[in-house]
Amino acid sequence: MDDCLQVIMKRRSIRKFTGEPIPKEKIITALKAAMAAPSGMNRQPWSFLVVTKKEAIAELCRAHSHAGFGVDAGAVILPFGVKEGQKWFQQDMAAATENLLIALANLGLGATWCGMDEDRQHGIRQLVSLPDDQFVFALIPVGIPAEEKPARTQYDENRVHWNEYRARP
Repeated sequence: MDDCLQVIMKRRSIRKFTGEPIPKEKIITALKAAMAAPSGMNRQPWSFLVVTKKEAIAELCRAHSHAGFGVDAGAVILPFGVKEGQKWFQQDMAAATENLLIALANLGLGATWCGMDEDRQHGIRQLVSLPDDQFVFALIPVGIPAEEKPARTQYDENRVHWNEYRARP
């Protein structure tokens, strides 16, 4: 199997971290991969806030109802940008975020994409001093994994339609 495909299938949501710091170079490499993502009309609506201070990591993870596991992460990455007037914002941000997650896995780091919605915005923005016009797309705890999960695919032939849609029993 191609190395690229192995990395993609190796990427798993990691929710247990050693608490060790992450080398800045690894984060920069992963951010370079994130920013290599395609974007509609090449608008690249993304920015990334990287939080590495332990207290701030814990605060951010506790502020998100599904990220409490991340208090031992070595960093939290917040992809964000101005959503208003950006027709392809969600797709562009998703592409960059997935590139980020794949790169982190390839670098031996663990991470989990914790989704964001309008209800979570204010509290998260307030903790990192982001203005109200910035939409935080995800909260991603990143760390040295303290758990290992096997590579996998979740391929399901029942979800694939060739040439036309056909209802399945």
